[in-house]
Amino acid sequence: MSNKSFLEQEIFEQPIIIDHLIQKEQAHIAALADKLKGKFNYILIAARGTSDNAARYAQYLFQIHNEIPVALATPSVFSIYKKHPNLDGALILAISQSGMSPDILSVLKEGKHQGRPTLAVTNNPESPLGELADDVISLHAGLEKAVAATKTYTASLVAMALLSMSLAHDDSMLATLKNLPDWTDQTIQKALSKTDQMERFHDLIHGVVIGRGFNYCTAFEIALKIKELTGITTVPYSSADFLHGPVASVHEGYPALVIAHHGKVFQDTKQVIERVNSLGANTLLISDDQDLCNQEGFSIQTPSGIPEWVSPVVNVIPGQVLGWQLAEYRGMDPDNPRGLKKVTKTR
Repeated sequence: MSNKSFLEQEIFEQPIIIDHLIQKEQAHIAALADKLKGKFNYILIAARGTSDNAARYAQYLFQIHNEIPVALATPSVFSIYKKHPNLDGALILAISQSGMSPDILSVLKEGKHQGRPTLAVTNNPESPLGELADDVISLHAGLEKAVAATKTYTASLVAMALLSMSLAHDDSMLATLKNLPDWTDQTIQKALSKTDQMERFHDLIHGVVIGRGFNYCTAFEIALKIKELTGITTVPYSSADFLHGPVASVHEGYPALVIAHHGKVFQDTKQVIERVNSLGANTLLISDDQDLCNQEGFSIQTPSGIPEWVSPVVNVIPGQVLGWQLAEYRGMDPDNPRGLKKVTKTR
């Protein structure tokens, strides 16, 4: 391209934004965690779209690292059905890049009505959501001009990691988080080195994206990015759910993008790769394992040594680049996908 799209620019901005977010919010989130101590025994998260995928990450992170139960709110229960579930013991956490959606606001309003602590994670602290919440974690991502969210998604993940660290009083996590700008930059460069190989996938009409554990959210976010940017029907699954029926859809040449990162679910994910390959799938791989990457026709290898709990911040980037490139190859506008608006207000 002669002129860079906003989407391309925002993908490239992510290392700087992550570094900036850690510097700006670390002390604030630590103080916030101290303020919340003893005031809740589970977290109820309200989110939509890309933010819902950040909420999926938070589910794994808070339950595994902090051993705090996490539930995802059903916003229409509050906004359309006008019901009032008992929120006793909950911390109401809303994640929304714009802070504008009425259904997310309705969950926070009910939480405040019941006297529960409320927290907003948003790129727009002056939004209705930011004004309503007791406390706000700002993403400090700057204006996001492309309709498809990239930098606000990874910033949301980092915000969740900072909150988890502070709630656990685990300062050892900070050194890992401070490596993220370098890891994300390395991954962007690695993905860019494979863009000429991505053209072969431009005529896809469907496919699956598979991840598990911490990278369950990554499967959902990559599938969403590809759908938003290209119109290709991509369906996300955990590797476990995929084997409980959907694997029957795999046939010769069937596109399957798999996230396989070293950690608790790595061996399970390898078995799924072997299974879909045996059925003739056209497997695309995002992995930190060199041997595994060398075995697949198309792979993007992420940096080694990234702990599983923080890997979704890095592993989503090849999917962002793939969605952007496929949009370009299909002659589509990566900044303005058909039928979408930047701010979606659902009720």
